[in-house]
Amino acid sequence: MVNLPRQDDGLLSSSDDQGANLRRQNEHARSTASESIKAVAIYEVVKGVGALVGAGALWSWHTNLDHWLTMVQIFWQQRFGELLAPQVDSAVQLAQQASKNWPMFLLLIVAYAALRFLEAYGLWQDKTWAYWFGVLGYVVFIPLEVYYLIASPFDWFKLGILVLNILIVVVVYRNMKQKGLL
Repeated sequence: MVNLPRQDDGLLSSSDDQGANLRRQNEHARSTASESIKAVAIYEVVKGVGALVGAGALWSWHTNLDHWLTMVQIFWQQRFGELLAPQVDSAVQLAQQASKNWPMFLLLIVAYAALRFLEAYGLWQDKTWAYWFGVLGYVVFIPLEVYYLIASPFDWFKLGILVLNILIVVVVYRNMKQKGLL
């Protein structure tokens, strides 16, 4: 009987085996989301959870919302002074408008949260539609953010949001190019 070498004897594998290994590695690279995309997905989950917290607050406090909003403003001013005061005031005004038609706003907030969770799931699972949804969703708002940054008094918070959104577009776009989606 002839002793044939086994695959694990340290001999070089055939070019067919090397090609199969290369294909498996490429498929694995294409089918898993990168760490940067997973970070964007986590950011989307955080936004969705924040929206649901807001929806829960609206649901719980809609009958006495003005009182709660006043308490939040006072608490914020005592703890943080003028830090993000314009954003807090804007959020309070929006919440006061929401209290007038709270069921509709509650539905909109929950729908927004569902979209964030859907996008996060798609990005985490490395779905093509999620890449397109993410990049288009952020690109649409960048001109609006630039306009508000220029048209209103300078605000570091608005600048930070703009930079973050541009960074997310770059990350998603770069990953789309790597995966051959563009």
